Amino acid sequence: MPNHLVFRLYAPMASWGEAAVGETRPTATHPGRGAILGLIGAALGIRRDDDAGQLSLRQSVSIAIKQRSPGLLLRDYHTVQVPASQAKVTHQTRREELAVPKNVLNTILSSRDYRCDGFWVVALRVTPDADWSLETIKRALERPRFMLYLGRKACPLAAPLVPHIVEAAHWRDALDHDVASELDGDKPRLPLVGNDAQDQRLLRLPEQVVYAWEGEASALDGDTAAVESSEIWDEPLSRRRWQFMARLEHRRTESVEGEG
Repeated sequence: MPNHLVFRLYAPMASWGEAAVGETRPTATHPGRGAILGLIGAALGIRRDDDAGQLSLRQSVSIAIKQRSPGLLLRDYHTVQVPASQAKVTHQTRREELAVPKNVLNTILSSRDYRCDGFWVVALRVTPDADWSLETIKRALERPRFMLYLGRKACPLAAPLVPHIVEAAHWRDALDHDVASELDGDKPRLPLVGNDAQDQRLLRLPEQVVYAWEGEASALDGDTAAVESSEIWDEPLSRRRWQFMARLEHRRTESVEGEG
């Protein structure tokens, strides 16, 4: 059976960016492939302008998600001053933009969406020719090179990731693994340790969970029943130019009683 690296994500706020049009910056309900690759890349110390490192990471891992709670939607409303467009005039910095005469400044409205108190579990597999082993990625998540956050720098982690390696036949077996069993029983119990009653009280967990994965439609647990598939534009093509391409994502929604 293949090995999986499993860890959890929780923060008071998270933002899982989707395609943005105009002044609106929406968020998905669960992290996509681009967000997880960004998190792992930060832990490993791969810079955004390291095209070779980013490509190698993208080709090295496959990902599945379990959404235990999508959290509540928070919309952050902004007004922003920007100079009017002028031919042959380029502003190199924000300071230069605001230095123009006040009668040239315009105000635009924008909004940024966040998920509050969401809770997700992530599972990774590495390809046979991957440049990093699961153990290496596990150590990096425990001692990351760069700060880890959930989508935006304003969304730092609020609970330990608890990365651990699980041997499982399918994605679902790994995602349903009991996180609490990986913690040191001699240490004080912290919030979000996998205790069902405590998590239910703190996070107001819904009665349904959502699984999302890549690859074959049957890869979750060997069954294709009730699987929804769609094209998602979150496969990183260039971090420097912030370009993404499409991939196929599969999802299934189940009641809590259906968990393994």
